[in-house]
Amino acid sequence: MIKKIVLAYSGGLDTSVILKWLQKTYNAEVIAYTSNLGQEINAKEIIKNAKALGVKKIVIEDLQDIFVKDYIYPMIRGNALYEGYYLLGTAIARPLIAKRQIEIARKYNADAVAHGATGKGNDQIRFELGYYYFNRKIKVISPWREWNFKSRSDLIKYAKKNNIPVPKDKKGKAPFSVDDNLFHTSTEGKILEDLKKPVPEYVYQRTFSPEKAVNKAERCSLTFIKGNLVAINNKKKSPKDLLKKLNTLGKKHAIGRIDLVENRFIGIKSRGIYETPGGTILLFAHRAIESLTLNKNEQHAKDELMPRYAELIYNGYWFSEERKKLQSLIDKTQKKVEGKIKLKLYKGNIIILERSSKKSLYSKDIASFEGTKMFNSKNAEKFIKKEI
Repeated sequence: MIKKIVLAYSGGLDTSVILKWLQKTYNAEVIAYTSNLGQEINAKEIIKNAKALGVKKIVIEDLQDIFVKDYIYPMIRGNALYEGYYLLGTAIARPLIAKRQIEIARKYNADAVAHGATGKGNDQIRFELGYYYFNRKIKVISPWREWNFKSRSDLIKYAKKNNIPVPKDKKGKAPFSVDDNLFHTSTEGKILEDLKKPVPEYVYQRTFSPEKAVNKAERCSLTFIKGNLVAINNKKKSPKDLLKKLNTLGKKHAIGRIDLVENRFIGIKSRGIYETPGGTILLFAHRAIESLTLNKNEQHAKDELMPRYAELIYNGYWFSEERKKLQSLIDKTQKKVEGKIKLKLYKGNIIILERSSKKSLYSKDIASFEGTKMFNSKNAEKFIKKEI
């Protein structure tokens, strides 16, 4: 018998409906758990909504620094991109939330955990693989796979019936399906499901279009040590604050928008609008520093590993032994990835101005088209014939 459930609760429509449904269906106490991963969060509103639904225990915690340092930074060290475009902003957040839910459940002697992921999406897998990694015996409740609601329209009807506030989008209609954290914002559903329709400008939440971006280019420098960003414009800050600074820069210069049709883990193709302003700059700069400090074999080996590494994260296998082993291989190469890169940001473009590293493998003398005593071009003939 289930007596206590820890719900991943955002305070929005879906999880508020789920909270009420859990109470009615299981006649159990629900603990509302919210991770602050840098999304727009109104703690007072979350507490107010949860209390209005009869919740006695509400846990809200700030995990932003942990999220950036222990999840985003390792992923950037691996240069992870899913299907060539997606920076995995939603996928990388779920393992941390799942881990904390299990820890909260253990602390308060809960019998079960619950999430608001749909039965068609990836998040149900990401959450549940995380749950079972830390507690194989935990009871997992996935309402979208259990209840009789067929659509979000059904949720809205249920919400109105149970006096649950229904938010509106910028056009005064029911909201898109949105996930938001310090790294990115994703938007799905409604008009976006029609691939013949361009994305309305009002859908975008954290980036400007090139037309609305500032008309003056901006220069900045990024400093890396062991593959991690440690300073912007020579100012050292926490990982969280560094990413916030990059987000501000990316937003004003129209950087980080992606309109993607992707392959979900369960086989469905879906369209997602992703905004990752700071992350796009961060990944670009990291690769630029690697181009100076890694040798050819190291760079190419990493590029071969990356699609598998990214797929593991996308599919929810952050805690898997395979991902951990790949991370270990990746991180061995990062010991010498240090240096500074100077960039110019303008109208969606990231332009390299200068790059330097004490561990640089680049030699102007060897690479120069001018005469050099350090390289004998005649050796190229031997090299070519050796490859035949």
